[in-house]
Amino acid sequence: MTMRSEWDHKWSMVVDIDKCTGCQACVVACQSENNVPLNTEGLFNQARAISWIRIERYWEGEFPDIKARYLPVMCQHCGTAPCEPVCPVYATYHNNQGMNVQIYNRCIGTRYCANNCPYEVRFFNYWQPVWPESLRNQLNPDVTVRTRGVMEKCSFCVQRIRKAERTAVQENRDLVDGEFATACAQACATGGLVFGDMSDPNSRVAELAHDRRNYKLLEGLGTEPNVIYLKKVDPDYEDVGAHGH
Repeated sequence: MTMRSEWDHKWSMVVDIDKCTGCQACVVACQSENNVPLNTEGLFNQARAISWIRIERYWEGEFPDIKARYLPVMCQHCGTAPCEPVCPVYATYHNNQGMNVQIYNRCIGTRYCANNCPYEVRFFNYWQPVWPESLRNQLNPDVTVRTRGVMEKCSFCVQRIRKAERTAVQENRDLVDGEFATACAQACATGGLVFGDMSDPNSRVAELAHDRRNYKLLEGLGTEPNVIYLKKVDPDYEDVGAHGH
């Protein structure tokens, strides 16, 4: 049997806006899985909160016919990422699996990458993270706790990808579609977030990517995101694929 090498994978995510209820389970799951610092009221008031994934809320229409729209936003892992060429120490780069990688011990905190990111998904770690005694045992040992002074953002839960890859090698087999997922995709109660290998034409993420509702955020900028969105289905519009954020 010929096994696929790591060069054969292109990890991507599909976000179905029609299934998102704005519950923010993905936000909590990401925070827990990736040791994201706690966002207290004081940090919010200082605009220093960190969230690798956020749920943007939009109001559409006029009262009483007003509707809430939700949009999960995380690092788009752009194919031509604006954050990469501006880093003076090459702390962020694009790997051979379609992911934008952040090297924490190389980052010197210039914040150039955050200034150049049109999606506003990069965060500067202003404070040394501290967790209450009751929460310290919940920290994920597979993810480093970032120190103050570095940039951080969504990693597509790369620790889960590497663990699945190692398991597949030990068992002398290829990765199976759906055998693992990012924390946000796993926590989504409606299945609105789907993670997988876009280079596998039979994967669920590859099939959803060809849905006629598909679009990418700020696609006109030419950043070539690896996150694909599916438009909201609105019965008020005749064309199912004609409406979405």
